[in-house]
Amino acid sequence: MKIDILGTGCAKCKALFEVAKEALAKSGKFAQINKVEDIVEIMSYGVTSTPALVIDGEVKVSGRVPSVDEVVEIISA
Repeated sequence: MKIDILGTGCAKCKALFEVAKEALAKSGKFAQINKVEDIVEIMSYGVTSTPALVIDGEVKVSGRVPSVDEVVEIISA
């Protein structure tokens, strides 16, 4: 599993990165988490507002910071 956090480095983007790390720990799963800050790469996902959570190339959440439990549900599905 590969998780990308799309965002330009704002506070919400950093918060989403921390939420993703906590959700991974809580779920017991292993994944690579990357920060994507390049605006051209972010736009290639079709995301219009950040932060965004991308799992295995698919945008799961955009424009908000989900709860840890919500991310656990997403990565466990």
